[in-house]
Amino acid sequence: MEIRTGVVWPMPDREARETREARETDAERRRRRAQFLHELNEARELRARVTPRRARAARLRQAMRMRTFRW
Repeated sequence: MEIRTGVVWPMPDREARETREARETDAERRRRRAQFLHELNEARELRARVTPRRARAARLRQAMRMRTFRW
């Protein structure tokens, strides 16, 4: 006799996943990644302008991490 507890989730449909992956080409993935990185960089620049004191402290901490990092 087997006792099961919790919720049993159905396995995702393999065919649906494969067709979704086939539709997305490498070029589309790279385009989405480039867009994301561009927006991330813009957000960081905006944060640096809006809170210069905090941004300066973050730059100093990053510089300290880079100085103490060992290869």
